[in-house]
Amino acid sequence: MSPTLLKVAGLHAWYGESHVLHGIDFEVRQGELVTLLGRNGAGRTTTIKSILGLVGKRSGSIEVAGVETVNLPTNRIARLGLGYCPEERGIFSSLSCEENLLLPPLVGPGGMSLDEIYEMFPNLKERRNSQGTRLSGGEQQMLAMARILRTGAKILLLDEITEGLAPVIVQTLGRVIRTLKEKGLTIILVEQNFRFAAPLADRHYVIEHGQIVATVHKAELAEKSELLHDLLGV
Repeated sequence: MSPTLLKVAGLHAWYGESHVLHGIDFEVRQGELVTLLGRNGAGRTTTIKSILGLVGKRSGSIEVAGVETVNLPTNRIARLGLGYCPEERGIFSSLSCEENLLLPPLVGPGGMSLDEIYEMFPNLKERRNSQGTRLSGGEQQMLAMARILRTGAKILLLDEITEGLAPVIVQTLGRVIRTLKEKGLTIILVEQNFRFAAPLADRHYVIEHGQIVATVHKAELAEKSELLHDLLGV
Protein backbone atom coordinates (compact mmCIF):
# COMPACT_ATOMS: atom_id res chain seq x y z
CA MET A 1 0.00 0.00 0.00
CA SER A 2 1.06 3.59 -0.58
CA PRO A 3 2.44 5.45 2.46
CA THR A 4 0.14 7.71 4.48
CA LEU A 5 0.91 11.32 3.55
CA LEU A 6 -1.62 13.01 5.82
CA LYS A 7 -2.99 11.71 9.10
CA VAL A 8 -5.45 13.77 11.15
CA ALA A 9 -6.41 12.52 14.61
CA GLY A 10 -8.60 14.07 17.30
CA LEU A 11 -8.60 17.45 15.55
CA HIS A 12 -10.45 20.25 17.32
CA ALA A 13 -10.56 23.80 15.97
CA TRP A 14 -11.88 27.15 17.13
CA TYR A 15 -12.59 30.56 15.63
CA GLY A 16 -12.44 32.81 18.68
CA GLU A 17 -14.90 31.28 21.15
CA SER A 18 -16.63 29.16 18.49
CA HIS A 19 -15.68 25.49 18.78
CA VAL A 20 -16.12 24.29 15.17
CA LEU A 21 -14.38 20.90 14.88
CA HIS A 22 -14.99 18.23 17.51
CA GLY A 23 -12.47 15.45 17.00
CA ILE A 24 -11.89 14.91 13.28
CA ASP A 25 -10.07 11.69 12.28
CA PHE A 26 -9.07 10.73 8.74
CA GLU A 27 -6.04 9.86 6.64
CA VAL A 28 -4.96 10.14 3.03
CA ARG A 29 -2.40 7.92 1.32
CA GLN A 30 -0.01 9.02 -1.38
CA GLY A 31 -1.77 9.35 -4.72
CA GLU A 32 -5.28 9.17 -3.27
CA LEU A 33 -8.10 11.63 -3.81
CA VAL A 34 -10.52 11.97 -0.92
CA THR A 35 -13.47 14.29 -0.52
CA LEU A 36 -14.80 16.12 2.51
CA LEU A 37 -18.55 16.24 1.98
CA GLY A 38 -21.27 17.89 4.03
CA ARG A 39 -23.80 20.66 4.16
CA ASN A 40 -22.84 24.33 4.48
CA GLY A 41 -21.42 25.05 7.93
CA ALA A 42 -20.59 21.40 8.65
CA GLY A 43 -16.86 22.12 9.10
CA ARG A 44 -15.37 21.02 5.77
CA THR A 45 -13.48 24.23 4.95
CA THR A 46 -12.44 24.61 8.59
CA THR A 47 -10.88 21.15 8.37
CA ILE A 48 -8.56 22.04 5.50
CA LYS A 49 -7.80 25.46 6.99
CA SER A 50 -6.87 23.69 10.23
CA ILE A 51 -4.45 21.44 8.33
CA LEU A 52 -2.66 24.64 7.25
CA GLY A 53 -2.92 26.38 10.62
CA LEU A 54 -5.32 29.03 9.30
CA VAL A 55 -7.74 28.92 12.26
CA GLY A 56 -7.65 30.72 15.59
CA LYS A 57 -6.77 27.65 17.64
CA ARG A 58 -6.44 23.94 17.02
CA SER A 59 -5.55 20.84 19.01
CA GLY A 60 -5.04 17.17 18.28
CA SER A 61 -2.59 15.70 15.78
CA ILE A 62 -1.91 16.51 12.11
CA GLU A 63 0.96 14.57 10.56
CA VAL A 64 2.18 15.54 7.10
CA ALA A 65 4.57 12.92 5.67
CA GLY A 66 5.26 11.79 9.23
CA VAL A 67 5.94 15.30 10.59
CA GLU A 68 3.69 16.53 13.41
CA THR A 69 2.49 19.99 12.37
CA VAL A 70 -0.17 20.99 14.87
CA ASN A 71 2.18 23.46 16.56
CA LEU A 72 3.96 24.68 13.41
CA PRO A 73 3.27 28.04 11.68
CA THR A 74 1.55 28.02 8.29
CA ASN A 75 4.68 28.84 6.25
CA ARG A 76 6.52 25.79 7.63
CA ILE A 77 3.50 23.54 7.06
CA ALA A 78 3.22 24.66 3.43
CA ARG A 79 6.89 23.87 2.84
CA LEU A 80 6.18 20.24 3.63
CA GLY A 81 4.56 20.17 0.19
CA LEU A 82 1.01 21.49 0.62
CA GLY A 83 -0.84 23.65 -1.91
CA TYR A 84 -4.11 25.39 -1.04
CA CYS A 85 -6.71 26.58 -3.53
CA PRO A 86 -9.18 28.62 -1.44
CA GLU A 87 -12.84 29.07 -2.27
CA GLU A 88 -12.31 32.81 -2.82
CA ARG A 89 -9.44 32.00 -5.30
CA GLY A 90 -7.18 34.87 -4.18
CA ILE A 91 -6.25 36.12 -7.65
CA PHE A 92 -4.14 39.30 -7.68
CA SER A 93 -6.41 41.50 -9.78
CA SER A 94 -3.77 44.10 -10.72
CA LEU A 95 -1.40 41.43 -12.11
CA SER A 96 -1.68 39.65 -15.43
CA CYS A 97 -2.56 35.98 -15.64
CA GLU A 98 1.08 35.07 -16.27
CA GLU A 99 2.36 37.33 -13.47
CA ASN A 100 -0.02 35.53 -11.10
CA LEU A 101 1.51 32.23 -12.23
CA LEU A 102 5.08 33.45 -11.68
CA LEU A 103 4.39 34.78 -8.18
CA PRO A 104 4.07 31.72 -5.88
CA PRO A 105 7.13 30.51 -3.97
CA LEU A 106 8.39 26.96 -4.36
CA VAL A 107 7.46 24.51 -1.60
CA GLY A 108 9.13 21.51 -3.22
CA PRO A 109 10.81 20.20 -6.37
CA GLY A 110 8.91 19.22 -9.49
CA GLY A 111 6.61 22.21 -9.93
CA MET A 112 5.06 22.52 -13.39
CA SER A 113 6.65 24.85 -15.93
CA LEU A 114 4.61 27.55 -17.64
CA ASP A 115 4.57 25.43 -20.81
CA GLU A 116 3.14 22.48 -18.88
CA ILE A 117 0.54 24.74 -17.26
CA TYR A 118 -0.49 26.18 -20.61
CA GLU A 119 -0.78 22.70 -22.11
CA MET A 120 -3.09 21.70 -19.25
CA PHE A 121 -5.04 25.00 -19.29
CA PRO A 122 -5.11 26.34 -22.89
CA ASN A 123 -7.49 29.14 -21.82
CA LEU A 124 -4.78 30.58 -19.58
CA LYS A 125 -2.30 30.67 -22.44
CA GLU A 126 -4.76 32.68 -24.52
CA ARG A 127 -5.35 35.06 -21.60
CA ARG A 128 -1.78 35.16 -20.25
CA ASN A 129 -1.49 38.95 -20.69
CA SER A 130 -4.98 39.74 -19.34
CA GLN A 131 -5.40 41.32 -15.92
CA GLY A 132 -6.86 39.15 -13.18
CA THR A 133 -10.00 41.30 -13.07
CA ARG A 134 -10.66 40.63 -16.77
CA LEU A 135 -10.71 36.84 -16.41
CA SER A 136 -14.03 35.02 -16.24
CA GLY A 137 -14.96 33.09 -13.11
CA GLY A 138 -13.93 29.83 -14.76
CA GLU A 139 -10.60 31.28 -15.90
CA GLN A 140 -9.93 32.60 -12.41
CA GLN A 141 -10.59 29.15 -10.98
CA MET A 142 -8.22 27.57 -13.49
CA LEU A 143 -5.59 30.17 -12.59
CA ALA A 144 -6.02 29.54 -8.86
CA MET A 145 -5.46 25.81 -9.43
CA ALA A 146 -2.60 26.32 -11.89
CA ARG A 147 -0.80 28.59 -9.46
CA ILE A 148 -0.41 25.90 -6.81
CA LEU A 149 0.79 23.40 -9.43
CA ARG A 150 3.74 25.73 -10.07
CA THR A 151 4.89 25.44 -6.45
CA GLY A 152 5.86 21.75 -6.45
CA ALA A 153 3.17 20.92 -3.87
CA LYS A 154 2.44 17.20 -3.62
CA ILE A 155 -0.71 17.48 -1.45
CA LEU A 156 -3.44 19.69 -2.95
CA LEU A 157 -6.21 21.12 -0.78
CA LEU A 158 -9.01 22.24 -3.12
CA ASP A 159 -11.97 24.13 -1.65
CA GLU A 160 -15.24 24.27 -3.64
CA ILE A 161 -13.52 24.59 -7.00
CA THR A 162 -16.71 24.03 -9.03
CA GLU A 163 -18.98 26.48 -7.22
CA GLY A 164 -20.85 28.82 -9.55
CA LEU A 165 -19.10 27.60 -12.71
CA ALA A 166 -20.62 26.62 -16.05
CA PRO A 167 -20.89 22.85 -16.73
CA VAL A 168 -18.25 22.98 -19.49
CA ILE A 169 -15.72 24.48 -17.04
CA VAL A 170 -16.64 21.89 -14.41
CA GLN A 171 -15.93 19.14 -16.97
CA THR A 172 -12.54 20.71 -17.73
CA LEU A 173 -11.65 20.78 -14.02
CA GLY A 174 -12.68 17.14 -13.72
CA ARG A 175 -10.28 16.20 -16.54
CA VAL A 176 -7.48 18.21 -14.90
CA ILE A 177 -8.01 16.49 -11.55
CA ARG A 178 -7.89 13.06 -13.19
CA THR A 179 -4.62 14.02 -14.86
CA LEU A 180 -3.13 15.25 -11.58
CA LYS A 181 -4.14 12.02 -9.86
CA GLU A 182 -2.50 10.02 -12.64
CA LYS A 183 0.67 12.05 -12.03
CA GLY A 184 0.65 10.80 -8.43
CA LEU A 185 -0.50 13.93 -6.62
CA THR A 186 -2.53 13.55 -3.44
CA ILE A 187 -5.75 15.55 -3.37
CA ILE A 188 -8.26 16.57 -0.70
CA LEU A 189 -11.39 18.00 -2.27
CA VAL A 190 -14.03 19.99 -0.38
CA GLU A 191 -17.05 19.82 -2.64
CA GLN A 192 -20.80 20.46 -2.65
CA ASN A 193 -21.26 19.00 -6.14
CA PHE A 194 -21.45 15.29 -5.34
CA ARG A 195 -22.02 14.33 -8.99
CA PHE A 196 -18.66 15.94 -9.78
CA ALA A 197 -16.84 14.38 -6.83
CA ALA A 198 -18.27 10.85 -6.90
CA PRO A 199 -16.39 9.43 -9.91
CA LEU A 200 -13.10 11.09 -8.94
CA ALA A 201 -12.61 10.07 -5.33
CA ASP A 202 -11.17 6.94 -3.75
CA ARG A 203 -13.01 7.73 -0.52
CA HIS A 204 -15.59 10.17 0.81
CA TYR A 205 -15.63 11.54 4.35
CA VAL A 206 -18.96 13.08 5.39
CA ILE A 207 -18.74 15.82 8.01
CA GLU A 208 -21.65 16.95 10.15
CA HIS A 209 -21.46 19.36 13.10
CA GLY A 210 -17.67 19.24 13.09
CA GLN A 211 -17.37 15.45 13.17
CA ILE A 212 -16.95 12.74 10.53
CA VAL A 213 -20.21 10.79 10.58
CA ALA A 214 -19.62 8.46 7.62
CA THR A 215 -16.79 7.11 5.47
CA VAL A 216 -17.76 5.79 2.05
CA HIS A 217 -15.28 4.02 -0.22
CA LYS A 218 -15.64 4.23 -4.00
CA ALA A 219 -16.81 0.61 -4.22
CA GLU A 220 -19.57 1.27 -1.67
CA LEU A 221 -21.23 4.20 -3.46
CA ALA A 222 -24.15 2.20 -4.83
CA GLU A 223 -25.01 0.42 -1.59
CA LYS A 224 -24.63 3.58 0.52
CA SER A 225 -26.40 5.98 -1.82
CA GLU A 226 -29.42 6.23 0.47
CA LEU A 227 -27.20 7.08 3.46
CA LEU A 228 -25.44 9.79 1.43
CA HIS A 229 -28.78 11.17 0.28
CA ASP A 230 -29.96 11.44 3.90
CA LEU A 231 -26.73 13.12 5.03
CA LEU A 232 -26.20 15.43 2.07
CA GLY A 233 -29.63 15.86 0.52
CA VAL A 234 -28.28 14.78 -2.90
